[in-house]
Amino acid sequence: MPPILNKNKKDLAEQEGRILLAISDLKNERILRVAQAARIYKIPRTTLQKRLSGTQQRSQIRANSHKLTQFEEESLVKWILDLDKRGLPPRHSLVGEKWVYNLVKRRLEIESKFSRKYDYEQYFDRVRKVILEYGILPEDIYNFDETGFAMGLCATAKVITGSDRYTWPKLLQPGDREWVTAIEAVNSTGWALPSYIIFKAKKYMWLGWFEDLPAN
Repeated sequence: MPPILNKNKKDLAEQEGRILLAISDLKNERILRVAQAARIYKIPRTTLQKRLSGTQQRSQIRANSHKLTQFEEESLVKWILDLDKRGLPPRHSLVGEKWVYNLVKRRLEIESKFSRKYDYEQYFDRVRKVILEYGILPEDIYNFDETGFAMGLCATAKVITGSDRYTWPKLLQPGDREWVTAIEAVNSTGWALPSYIIFKAKKYMWLGWFEDLPAN
């Protein structure tokens, strides 16, 4: 069952809906008197009268103490909801300081709650929804990863050793090995991009160095 809005927020939203209906009926002359409209829609007559005279809804008025413009606030709420859909709802400290609590109070779309351990099944459900929403093909889904290895690291080789040895013989490795990074990319159909290998930077590079690399 989806979570419901905070009771105070829900009541305010319902009252605002009744006010808008009352204003519409009065302007279209379906109801002729303000007192009658207030009674039918169960809203304070003074509130309805103020709204008819041009007073804005209180939650829509920008206070002088607001830290953000209306556009910035809308962008922030959209960003919060987007992170929440990905299973990454932001902490209060990431959004702002004490003023963030006032933001939560006046915005019906967001709410402050304690987090719980993330269900990774929800993450995969989110991925499937995105794939269906944008029509992403399997061959367009890639996984990129990097790994590091040390140059000069000896591979397994047949050697001559003492006959009384019961364990595998080991070769000493050079102490000045250079670390190399390899980046791999494979799509979900199994097709792979050529490996991208990053060596230590040098001022002068021998142009034919890649000819000595192993095949594939």
